[in-house]
Amino acid sequence: MIDAKQIIDETVKANDVVLYMKGTKSMPQCGFSSKVAGVLNYMGVDYADVNVLADENIRQGIKEYSDWPTIPQLYVKGEFVGGCDIITEMTLSGELDQLFDENSVTYDKDAAEKIREANS
Repeated sequence: MIDAKQIIDETVKANDVVLYMKGTKSMPQCGFSSKVAGVLNYMGVDYADVNVLADENIRQGIKEYSDWPTIPQLYVKGEFVGGCDIITEMTLSGELDQLFDENSVTYDKDAAEKIREANS
C-alpha cells in the first residue's frame, strides 16, 4: 500500500486539480463521479482524472490517503476538497469559484454562474 500512497501523493502534488473517480472525465461510471466531472467539465477546468476502477490499490489507497470513505474525491493544489455533496454545495454557493480563484485555477466564471442560475 506504500506504493499506492506514494503514487497518490505524487499525483495530487503534480497537478493543480485532480479528481479521483469511477471511470474517466469523458466516461464516468457512477452518478456521483459523473456529477462532479460534469461540473468541472462544464466550468472548463483543466484537471487530471484518475479512474479508481482501474487499480484496486489506488481505489483503497485514496480512501486512506484522505481519510474519506467515498469516491469521487477532488483535490486542488494538493489539498483534499471533498466528495460529490461537498463539491455540489460549494458550486452552488460560489465557494468553489473562490477556491479556484485563490489557487489560480482557470475556469469559466460564466459557466459557474449558469450552474447556479439553473439550480436556484
